[in-house]
Amino acid sequence: QPQLAESGGGSVRPGGSLRLSCVVDVTNFEKYCLLWFRDSPEKGREALAAIDVRGNTKYSESVEGRFTTSRDVEKKTLYLDLNNLTPEDTAMYYCAADKFACVLGGPKLVASEYNFRGQGTQVSVAS
Repeated sequence: QPQLAESGGGSVRPGGSLRLSCVVDVTNFEKYCLLWFRDSPEKGREALAAIDVRGNTKYSESVEGRFTTSRDVEKKTLYLDLNNLTPEDTAMYYCAADKFACVLGGPKLVASEYNFRGQGTQVSVAS
């Protein structure tokens, strides 16, 4: 089973940027579909960005154009670049993985489809 560990969270001002990383400790990293989601008291759980085994990506409407996900297969690491942050982006951010969360049309943007997740990293946006 994969072990996931996020890092890179922090406190930034509105308009700022962060890069989150997620190291996925698993032998066959390249066979996993990967997801970023966030939890907040105000909005609950929100799936943000996903990437499939071919590198195809999918984004939620709330972050498309501001957030970018990518992966480094050699480093077994998933990334999420967060740009133009607003206070509404304040949340605990998680990465998740699952071999079966991808379909022909690309990765699923549904958090419940991913069975393995990390402990999260906090992102706080305030002036």
